[in-house]
Formats: sequence, structure tokens, C-alpha cells
Amino acid sequence: MKRTVDASTFLASIDADWAGLVAQVGPCGHEPKPAREPYEALVRAVAYQQLHVKAGDAILARLLALHPRRAFPSPAQLRDADFDSMRACGFSARKIETIRGIAAATLKGVVPDLSAALALPDEELIARLSVLKGIGRWTVEMFLIYSLDRPDILPADDFGVREGYRLLKSLETAPTPKALAAIGAAWSPYRTAAAWYLWRVPRPSKAKAKQAAVG
Repeated sequence: MKRTVDASTFLASIDADWAGLVAQVGPCGHEPKPAREPYEALVRAVAYQQLHVKAGDAILARLLALHPRRAFPSPAQLRDADFDSMRACGFSARKIETIRGIAAATLKGVVPDLSAALALPDEELIARLSVLKGIGRWTVEMFLIYSLDRPDILPADDFGVREGYRLLKSLETAPTPKALAAIGAAWSPYRTAAAWYLWRVPRPSKAKAKQAAVG
């Protein structure tokens, strides 16, 4: 709790725009999910890629039903999973390939276990995991933010974060990922909280946005 309070205070001290956002949104309420083994967190992330939450929930529920004796399938079970059974869960062929790759990399030690992951620096984890097929930097950053509770992660590739900054600063266009990463260096060591706030910058309604475009 103290860390989120410190983050809110720090961000509010940057300038008037940040102070106004923190005052409007309130204290940072970032709540990381319970720590899971990295392979499980990555598989779950793949399940939800490009899907609504309900659809991802349904796919995961069907996957878990295939392995009722475990809380979550083991890496070996996922590596050797029957293709048709995985398709029946709702996974695309590409996602099945990605999940099998995650499982194989876990068994080889490329994907570390939780205790090892907790001891590794952010960039080392990003470098190790983002080379996996179907797993990009953004997915690893979400893992760092929500599963490992890392406090200083800025997902500069995230459209919502960049659009939030555009609105915060009343810019015509959102900054590029590279530009936002450079800007965001000033938000360290609380870049995770900064992303949390930027996701919550009020978005104009479509009607207001259309009116502004016409005007």
C-alpha cells in the first residue's frame, strides 16, 4: 500500500497535468494478480490475446477441464497436448504452436520457474521470454506488471498508454513507443503506476470526439 501511495505522490509532483490526473483518478489502485509459475502466466496471456475476457475465460475453462487432476496443466502435458483437443478448447493453430513452444522452453529451462524469475532483472526476463514465438515484449511486460509485481515497467508499445499520454498532454498525435519510453524515463521508479494512470485518463465520448473533429 505504501508503495502505491508513494507512486501517486511522486507522479502528482511531476507537473500540473499529472497532479490533475492523480486528483481525478485517486490513489493508485494497481493490484497484481497472485503469483503464478511463469509458464502458466504466459499460457494464460496467450489464451486472452485478441479476445474479449469472456471468450478467454471460456477457452481456459475448457483447457482446465482436460486436466481435472491438476490446478493447471504441467509443461509436459501442454507440450504433448493433442492438437484436436486444443482446437476444441478454442485455441487457434497459431496459439497451440505458441503454447507448445512455451511448454518446451519451460522444460528446457529457458522459461524460468517462479523463484528464479523473481531474482532476474526486468530486461533479462524480457530478453529471455520475448524471443519465444508468439510472445512479444508487451506480453512479457504484462507478466512483469501483473504476475511479478514489478514497480518500474512502462509498456511503451501499449496503445492505451500512449493514447492516455496524448490526452493527458492534449497532443494531436500519440507519441511513438520510442518517444514515450524516453519521456517515461522521468517517471522511474514508478513507471508501472504511471501506466496504470495513463490507462485511466478519461476518454472523450465518440459524440464529443466527432464534434471536436468537425469544429
